Amino acid sequence: MIKPICFFAALLLSLSSYAETPSTVNTLGDTFTWPGGSKLAVSLSYDDALNSQLDNVIPALDKHNFKASFYVVVNSPVMNVRLDEWRAAANRGHELGNHSVYHPCRASLPNKDWVEAHHDLDHYSVAQMIEELKVANTFLKAIDGQSERTYTVPCGDMVIGADVLSHQQYLSQLNELFTAVKGQGKDSRFSLILYPEGQSGKELIDYIRHIPADALLVNVIFHGVGGDYLSVSSEAHAELLTFLANNRDAYYVDSYINLMKYADSKL
Repeated sequence: MIKPICFFAALLLSLSSYAETPSTVNTLGDTFTWPGGSKLAVSLSYDDALNSQLDNVIPALDKHNFKASFYVVVNSPVMNVRLDEWRAAANRGHELGNHSVYHPCRASLPNKDWVEAHHDLDHYSVAQMIEELKVANTFLKAIDGQSERTYTVPCGDMVIGADVLSHQQYLSQLNELFTAVKGQGKDSRFSLILYPEGQSGKELIDYIRHIPADALLVNVIFHGVGGDYLSVSSEAHAELLTFLANNRDAYYVDSYINLMKYADSKL
């Protein structure tokens, strides 16, 4: 099981939290809107393939007919034991996204003492990481039959091995594997990320209400909901979903892959 990762419970620009990347430019005009005319999309996603996501999240999403993205670690015991439930979620329109096979992270960074030596990204090569992601894509295709996939970077660690320049090679090869990578791309208005942990429903709603006016998308990346780790309560999560359901004209909610494919169609 992946042990807890310390994320700041705040709105973050993923371009600063992942790695040094070239400055971004806006590629969509200022008049861009989502289906139905919404100015802001909300991508609800859930990392690591956790029991609480099957038990608490998917029923809550289905209640409001929201489609979300689940970035699964394919060697998770929860994938093995509850594979039919993940397949059922995909059949109902939820996205199964790639979050690697082993969730490798950089053990040399602060608060990473939980990283096992054989999953230490400081000792990976770019080729090794790309091979792992290809294996995960194949595994996920066997579950949902989909050929297109999106990706969330484990721990946000873009440097592979000891070479701080490796993230450029890594990113260039990701373009060949994925429709989109969370927080990456030419238009910075899609890069806003919130990592909730412990907030109340009101606090989560207030984050959404105070998103900068020029943002087109906010990526809300949960881990546990009503259990597991880096958690929010089921009640807080339900309050957020109810708010979004009651304000569909202002906030467009869909899986990350659907949002990115829609945006690409407008380029």
